[in-house]
Amino acid sequence: MSDANPLTNLGEQLYSPVFKGATKAPGRFAFRGEMALKFTPSIAGEKRPPEIKADQVIITAEGETIPFFACHVMSLAHLDLVKNLLGKSLVPGGKYFIFAGNVDISKKYLIELDGIPIHILPLDEATVYNELIELFYLDKGDLKKVGGEGKIDAIANAAAKFSGKFAAVPYAQALAEMGPVKVAENRPV
Repeated sequence: MSDANPLTNLGEQLYSPVFKGATKAPGRFAFRGEMALKFTPSIAGEKRPPEIKADQVIITAEGETIPFFACHVMSLAHLDLVKNLLGKSLVPGGKYFIFAGNVDISKKYLIELDGIPIHILPLDEATVYNELIELFYLDKGDLKKVGGEGKIDAIANAAAKFSGKFAAVPYAQALAEMGPVKVAENRPV
């Protein structure tokens, strides 16, 4: 991956990879794993787990941009951390999906931050991967036949075509409507 690649620039923010590298789509690099949003202060140089992280991250990079990103965060309030971390690489035509643990199960939002549309959804006992497959009407049987990079390509390609209409709301309104953070001990990663 070149230095212009946003995934390279994220460095140690990306960890516990299930997949990291080039996909079969020309010029596309991808990562699937976890992403540190805020590190715990280090004392005496020891490594500590992140204070705040995004789970179940699926991200693609093409050139200097990130055209697709999806993850689960415990709180919608962490959207600021995601935006600050990825901000310069996000593009207005990109597709971004944040599943927040404290969004009402009946709500779906489209929030625009600095001209970047971000789809906000609840995550209820499922995985980001499965939720995206359902949202994009992908066939699980077809995805079983391809490797990790093929699954990411299929999801990113379907996301690029996604035109679902979610209620457009200001970020402040969505924050006011969010509930308490739910802790689900048995949620898959």
